[in-house]
Amino acid sequence: MKAVKVGLLGLGVVGGGTWKVLTNNADEIQRRAGRRIEVVGVAVRDVQKAQGLVGDSAYVTQDGMRVVRDPDIDVVVEVIGGETLAREWIMEAIAQGKHVVTANKALLARHGNEIFAAAEAKGVTVAFEAAVAGGIPAIKAIREGLAANQIQWVAGIINGTSNFILSEMRSRGQSFHEALAEAQLLGYAEADPTFDVEGVDAAHKLTLLASIAFGIPVQFNKTHTEGISHLAREDIAHAERLGYRIKLLAITRRSERGIELRVHPTLIPTERLLANVEGAMNAVLVSGDAVGPTLYYGQGAGELPTASAVVADLVDVARAFDVDPAHRVPHLGFQPESMVDIPILSMDDVVSSYYLRLRVEDRPGVLADLARILADADISIGSMFQEPHGDNDADIIFLSHEAREGNVEDALRKIQYLPFVKSKVTRLRMEHLL
Repeated sequence: MKAVKVGLLGLGVVGGGTWKVLTNNADEIQRRAGRRIEVVGVAVRDVQKAQGLVGDSAYVTQDGMRVVRDPDIDVVVEVIGGETLAREWIMEAIAQGKHVVTANKALLARHGNEIFAAAEAKGVTVAFEAAVAGGIPAIKAIREGLAANQIQWVAGIINGTSNFILSEMRSRGQSFHEALAEAQLLGYAEADPTFDVEGVDAAHKLTLLASIAFGIPVQFNKTHTEGISHLAREDIAHAERLGYRIKLLAITRRSERGIELRVHPTLIPTERLLANVEGAMNAVLVSGDAVGPTLYYGQGAGELPTASAVVADLVDVARAFDVDPAHRVPHLGFQPESMVDIPILSMDDVVSSYYLRLRVEDRPGVLADLARILADADISIGSMFQEPHGDNDADIIFLSHEAREGNVEDALRKIQYLPFVKSKVTRLRMEHLL
């Protein structure tokens, strides 16, 4: 059977890993795909360095369009990242009638609707398992393995950098900046870690997971995004003492009012599996109406784990190479004409439980005034803890029952201006998940 010819755009960490996996496991991959998968062209900035890896097995060029427009190439693998060249090359590959495999979550989160529509019109596949959670087959699990279910919610730890930082803050009592410096030293965090620690990377991935889970368009601009850079070590410690751990959680949930799309630090009960995902590992928890909760855990980044997902997509493309486009698995798991534009909930309408911490003057009447404001906002207190701070102050922690976010915001604005409140109110959401 004719081999599948591949053009590789990028030979960095993921591209190099893809080359290694395809080379080292060539025979096993052929047994699974039913035909050989061969890289015949590579586009990179550093031609000499790339030739040292690929040798004479493929041509190497700085011209990505040469690879994209090569008539001998069947599938283009894009692993350069970014949104400018990558978008241009992917759209041209689709126009040329080539299948595409990409790990570019930012590009798909922002331009996925355009890219998937172009691919559908041209009868080609855009595969993107590597764009979410590295080597964990989360996309395939939701799109295919759970196809019998109405997905109720998805919650994931899908940024390894932030998870490593939070793990270090908890286990070693480090500040955010100390843990970030260690993450950078170990190569888990970039020199500019903004996308990771401010939740943007997780929001890109959540956008794609929500589309696959609920059959809605890709809507990154409607995803509520908060990071972890503002977290204090005392909140990590308080959460631990109260039986919780703080994780940067990506959550999408279907309700009668619409779809929740949110990324933020979250208290999770210690006994929950997600609370025990440590270091740079990722995990995705998916709840379906028939199957119940299912968990997918593994390495969410790195050379070979991500390459594993890229090559798995190549195998899927090779298997379906001669299949009529109408009978292939849809890009987002739902037939294009069956996609629905369900409203995305404003954060004001999201219902959650809350952790609230503030410093106050330690004098009579303080708790009564705070409790009255919370009650007036329809916020029920589940428990309260107080710790002395110096001679005249105290730190108060409230754990609330479920409340509407807009009500919580209204109450906090009133509390913040009370004369006995001596700190900004720290507000973190809590999720029990099951």
